[in-house]
Amino acid sequence: MPQESSHRVAVIVDEGSNPFELGVATELFGLRRPELHRDWYSFTVCAADPSVRMHLGMFTMSGIAGLEAVDAADTVIVPNRPDPLNTPGCAVLSAIARAADRGARLVSFCTGTFSLAAAGVLDGRRATTHWQWADEFVARYPTVHLEPDVLFVDDGNVLTAAGSAAALDLGLHLIHRDHGAEIANAVSRRLVFTGRRDGGQRQFVERPIPDVPDTSLAPVLEWARSQLGQPLTVADLASRAATSQATLHRRFRTELGTTPLAWLTGERISLACRLIERGEQRLDWVARESGFGTAANLRIQLRRHTGLSPSAYRRRFGPV
Repeated sequence: MPQESSHRVAVIVDEGSNPFELGVATELFGLRRPELHRDWYSFTVCAADPSVRMHLGMFTMSGIAGLEAVDAADTVIVPNRPDPLNTPGCAVLSAIARAADRGARLVSFCTGTFSLAAAGVLDGRRATTHWQWADEFVARYPTVHLEPDVLFVDDGNVLTAAGSAAALDLGLHLIHRDHGAEIANAVSRRLVFTGRRDGGQRQFVERPIPDVPDTSLAPVLEWARSQLGQPLTVADLASRAATSQATLHRRFRTELGTTPLAWLTGERISLACRLIERGEQRLDWVARESGFGTAANLRIQLRRHTGLSPSAYRRRFGPV
């Protein structure tokens, strides 16, 4: 039985749906998390048919809810399929369109973007999908602004993830939107998953096998996280890694798909958000601790990365 909650998540499964994405949604939104000490999501799996075969006939799900669950959901995760050109049935597309009409949040993982587009809810909007299907998607749905080289796209109440692993990134992004950085980080740790990756990171990074194995960036990253209140620069990171700045940039691109400065700014934003969520009122102190220096700079950076001012962020995610 789904638990009672103020935010209802419905996941639509369809013939041939990938069980991994269903597992991601279940892990992120369906499991009870009493250690977080807050109201969690209500979670329902539904389908047009109460008996659905999953991808490659691995197993059959039966006794699940009907599509009426979509009409009561605040967030609807739409089905994907191994062959995205095989359009979902009319009942599923109608349920998605009804959810869009009433303003529900719509989410797709991997090729689920094709389901959203087939339901007519992506016209004129930004989206992404798995890189292997990007050309086919553009040819089939030219009115959608596809961003083929990112992990996920947040276009307000419609969010799309590029692939199976990126579903975790998008799911944690949604938890961050709903519950704040500290809760998203707690869920990430529970999953033993790397910290939230920004949606703008590349879907994949070409990584040729080096003649001599490169050392991991992990020691440098851990050191930098312990020094965020200091005026760190890319030169400081390179010095700690005992390498040149050019080599450091190359290693960040290879291992993390981002730049040293972008990573450092993201870590500082995450720390500032956690401090505000814990109830810290002194913006000057938060700015110093997170390495932004001044409250004015903190306001600029927080709004740029979260869309909220510090006071608005505190009202939304701070202690009740």
